Amino acid sequence: MDFGLILDRFLEAALGTDAVYFAVAAIGLNLHFGYTGLLNFGHIGFLMVGAYGVAITVTFFGLSFWAGLVVGILASIVYALLLGLPTLRLRADYLAIVTIVAAEIMRFLFRAVTFREVTGGSFGLQGFARDFYAINPYPPATYALGPIDFSERQMWLLTVGWTLAALLAVGLWLLARSPWGRVLKAIREDEDAARSLGKNVFGYKMQSLVLGGVMGGFGGFILATSQQAVQPDTYSPPVTFFIFTALILGGAATVIGPIIGSMLFWALLSATDAFLRQGVSSGVIPSWLMDGVQVGAVRFMLVGLGLMLLMIFRPQGIFGDRRELALER
Repeated sequence: MDFGLILDRFLEAALGTDAVYFAVAAIGLNLHFGYTGLLNFGHIGFLMVGAYGVAITVTFFGLSFWAGLVVGILASIVYALLLGLPTLRLRADYLAIVTIVAAEIMRFLFRAVTFREVTGGSFGLQGFARDFYAINPYPPATYALGPIDFSERQMWLLTVGWTLAALLAVGLWLLARSPWGRVLKAIREDEDAARSLGKNVFGYKMQSLVLGGVMGGFGGFILATSQQAVQPDTYSPPVTFFIFTALILGGAATVIGPIIGSMLFWALLSATDAFLRQGVSSGVIPSWLMDGVQVGAVRFMLVGLGLMLLMIFRPQGIFGDRRELALER
């Protein structure tokens, strides 16, 4: 077995575009769930409206990519207001159900034949990120980061993406230490107690939903820019649960947890896939036990087993504090 290839896949996935857009989206979800206690199972909706905001602005209205970013941010804010105003008085399971349904409604709207001229329907939209890559400062070449290589376009996107993730993480750390952040934590622990102290719980929840939703929109920008395409079925409900998995893996209500959790999630998936395929092709894993077609499913089973063990023995995640965030409540 080629363990060097497995290590390369591990590092490439840990630093790649999937990890960076997950990290940015998980930081927003961390504000919702980790600091405010909002069980948002429809976080993918914010990525969707952010991505489509850019794509529609460029392809349908003919404006620049940068105007599309502004439209995407505004779309995330509007979506948060439309979602939050009627639902934020719900708690726990009820809020989770409403948010996942809202995200699915958005997905079916974007893939509807009625709006195909604007959204591209089920085929989506392509070729709207030229302005972003036009200012790429990296000259055409292959750039090595240790044993892995990236093209100049990948390097530019990763530079912007990881810089954005770092800035958002620092910003969230500062907010969490502010009086505003302390009120969010109080709401997370006992919103009735916070309300009895005169705090506008609904208002703080709405602010958290909007700010975290905009962060989710940034994740959608990165995903759409990396693919130079948006397609509604890319933004399906399982993606939200994968982002939740990455957040809990790293540790909710922590600064670095969403970033490290996202890196580890994708790195483990990629390395497990490479390890199993190497084992099947070399005969280490017998054909009666598994073949190449089954590798894709088995890698999720193994990573899921590892996460189950993590939740049993360290439910607060790698960097989380069990005293601060009790996931079992």
